[in-house]
Amino acid sequence: MDKCVMTLPVLLLFLGLVVMSQSCLEPASAYRFTGAVCRLTYPAAVVLNEKTTKVIQAAFQHAKYPSISNEKSILFVGKVKYGLANLEIHNLSIGRSEFELIAGEGIEIAISNVSAVFKGTIQYGYGSWLVNVGHSVDFEIDSHIDLGINPKLYCGKGKVAADTSDCYLTFHKLDLLLQGDREPGWLKRLFTNFITFTVKLVIKSQICKEINNVANILADFIQEQAEQFLSDDDISMDIGVTSAPVITSNYIESYHKGLAKYNNVTAVINASVFDPGQLTEDRMLYFWISDEVFNPLITAAHQDRRFVLNISGLELTELFKTHLSTPIPEFLSQFLSSEEPVLRVWSVSVPHLWTTSMGTSVRAVAAAELTSGAEDIPGLYFEMEVEVVVTASYAKKKLILIATTSQISIMKDSLSTDTLQMVEAHIKYLKEAVEKIGVPKVISELEPSLTALLDKQGANLFELIEPQVVSQDGFVIIQTDFAFPHHLLVEFLRKTLE
Repeated sequence: MDKCVMTLPVLLLFLGLVVMSQSCLEPASAYRFTGAVCRLTYPAAVVLNEKTTKVIQAAFQHAKYPSISNEKSILFVGKVKYGLANLEIHNLSIGRSEFELIAGEGIEIAISNVSAVFKGTIQYGYGSWLVNVGHSVDFEIDSHIDLGINPKLYCGKGKVAADTSDCYLTFHKLDLLLQGDREPGWLKRLFTNFITFTVKLVIKSQICKEINNVANILADFIQEQAEQFLSDDDISMDIGVTSAPVITSNYIESYHKGLAKYNNVTAVINASVFDPGQLTEDRMLYFWISDEVFNPLITAAHQDRRFVLNISGLELTELFKTHLSTPIPEFLSQFLSSEEPVLRVWSVSVPHLWTTSMGTSVRAVAAAELTSGAEDIPGLYFEMEVEVVVTASYAKKKLILIATTSQISIMKDSLSTDTLQMVEAHIKYLKEAVEKIGVPKVISELEPSLTALLDKQGANLFELIEPQVVSQDGFVIIQTDFAFPHHLLVEFLRKTLE
């Protein structure tokens, strides 16, 4: 019943395609160590590419253009020294972005019709008096550029990273204007021609360098967001990758450890059942999650004493008004009508989870204790083993759980009085009460609690379209379409441009 807790965070994780890792293997070797898999199909990449121009704009605007100094000998003029400083970008606009997934290699991204004006100051001097006399004037560079990037995803230095060194700019226009002079004399024209060549090299170097820098900022940002999403107080998760992403012409797929961490103890996965054939390509985004991810999370939650429920007063008495086929014991009626009746329920041992095509089964041993402020009313304590099959869905930004009880056993019982003894009729009533009152109550508490946890981490900011949960033997698949998470882009750009 905790499986959808993992559904939405992975979307954050996958958008960056770059996550931390201790080591990386070839995909086929990495499968058995993989707890979670993300598959982003081509239609999803189209949606993400719609915002690529915003990231490229950030790269242009965030780039630091260094001062340039050089010299050149010109016939009849002599040696000319010049320097460019305070280079800034203005009036930036980008036409469109196109991409292609290249199987086994990477991603080809083409950014066309980038229009920008670069402004700054130029210092220059020429002739035999160069050493003594110089000039400083404002300049503008009016440009139209196409940009090509072919990022490669590789595994190195403990993470999967995007290498954007295959980056090139095509200049369709690069006009240098000194003091706004659009009809310069022959000397200025000659001067601006060789300066323009230097400017091209600098712009290309800095833009491509900044694109690589932005890619690293994006990687760190996504990693930070994902770690925050998957952490709650003392429970966290190692989301490092086990292998470099696999790219085909139809999807990009990444493989993650999914190791729960609690009290300096990290879970281990070494027998995962993942196989790429378990996923299809019909939806935009797929999450494959192993039972080996959920069980350590449940263990951590149990150790953190999160499986505790307290019910008292009117809420408790209303619960027991549920019609049951077995008559309520007299001592229990007295208990419910007493002052300050309290029911406390908690997990005695770590619940165990396993998934089949019928849903996710959870077996737990729980204890229930009923006490009252009245001294003459006996208290009740009993332990029970409960097994339920849970199916999960997510709609209208809420987690929905449906549980069917498959087994209930009362393992231990006691009354706080020697005058009463538990009989078979009492046991029969308790079993029915657990099935028809207890389990539905626990589910009704879990649904808003887990939804609130997801919302706390920002899950409600995502626009998921018809998400589906498909249970199989040993794993669950969450498949969904989605609209672009605009809030992530806004936050990323804010941090990038700070």
